[in-house]
Amino acid sequence: MSENKHTPTPKHWRVLKSEMVFDEKWYKLRRDEVELPNGIVLDDYYVSVRPDVVLTFPLTEDNEVIFVRQYKHAARGIFTELPGGVIDDHENDPKEAARREMLEETGYASDDMELVLEVIDNPTKDTNKIYFFIARNARKVADQDLDETENIEVLKVPLKEVENMILNQQVHVSGSIALCLLALRKLGV
Repeated sequence: MSENKHTPTPKHWRVLKSEMVFDEKWYKLRRDEVELPNGIVLDDYYVSVRPDVVLTFPLTEDNEVIFVRQYKHAARGIFTELPGGVIDDHENDPKEAARREMLEETGYASDDMELVLEVIDNPTKDTNKIYFFIARNARKVADQDLDETENIEVLKVPLKEVENMILNQQVHVSGSIALCLLALRKLGV
């Protein structure tokens, strides 16, 4: 990365005041009053306080990748993506949360879970991290364990077809796209 001598080094903003303005089970919104390094004060910087998330690339012994297909209301569409979800308040280990989410959504389990990368989803307005995992030798061990709001179809896609799925816009969710491409590279596909 080249350095530009005319560009100032980024500095942290100073938080002058912070208050939770909306605090519900599924959504929390915080309003911060911040002072920028140049002295400007913003009194209405809104931040979505979101739980951390896990996302898993489950690969079976037969080299099939397990995807899920479900309706997502905010985007008002049915999306194909990798299994994942939020890390619950009582969970401290992202790997265990990834195992739980994969099992609940797909009925698949793996004893070989590897953290690929920890990323920040939207650092401008959201607080959460996403933990990307590969689950090797995933195997069907149970039926799905879905709550009353979920209706999830499980898809098995040959590993060699995943890149074309991405390139042909059959997957539109950014986290799933990123993890697929990272996993394919890591697996040497």
